[in-house]
Amino acid sequence: MLTLQLGDISVEVVRKDIKHVHLSVYPPSGRVKIAAPERMSLDTLRAFTISRLGWIKQQQQKMREQPRETPREYIDRESHHVWGRRCLLNVVEVEAAARLVVRHRRMTLSVRPGTAAAVRAEILAQWYRQQLKQAARELIDKWQPLMGVRVERFFVQQMKTKWGSCNPAAGTIRLNTELAKKPPECLEYIVVHEMVHLLEPTHNARFVMLLERFMPNWQAYRDQLNSLPVSHEHWRY
Repeated sequence: MLTLQLGDISVEVVRKDIKHVHLSVYPPSGRVKIAAPERMSLDTLRAFTISRLGWIKQQQQKMREQPRETPREYIDRESHHVWGRRCLLNVVEVEAAARLVVRHRRMTLSVRPGTAAAVRAEILAQWYRQQLKQAARELIDKWQPLMGVRVERFFVQQMKTKWGSCNPAAGTIRLNTELAKKPPECLEYIVVHEMVHLLEPTHNARFVMLLERFMPNWQAYRDQLNSLPVSHEHWRY
């Protein structure tokens, strides 16, 4: 893999059969990666990266400053979040099938005695996925006629580096399961953001114009989302 060294910033370069350069900064440490057209010269890539150094450093700083949740143990009276609201976990051991019920600000998890933390974690993860699937389906149905686009399929999955993604050619979008823990307006912003990519694949001026047309307050929602604690992960980069 080719690496560009620009002062104290290392940039990984991956050649692909694409038309445009894609620059990404990944959490938690701000690793920088560029996907570049196969025929683009190294000098052109270097000049492009230098022109984006200010943005790269800004993103890296945000990632270093963003708060992170402590590791979860899935024990009694542990804090978890549902749609932006803090809930206390109540673990009940019973000889019955596992069940999770959320009422008001309490999550009651019923599991068999001795159920491992990893199994408890998966029960919560499945519940969050179902919550997100239902909410996302309603939002997609709401926005499709307003935007004049069609989402062929959408997927909900754990994502370590993005809140969402879109494949314009296939008409599909993907959403991070962590969004079920954030305020509902944050999910709506991500859904609209990804659906705009069905009209404009890149983050160019037209994309911003369309996003502002459909959601004038998108920057406030984006800033709110990026200011909230993100999940604790054993990152592998």
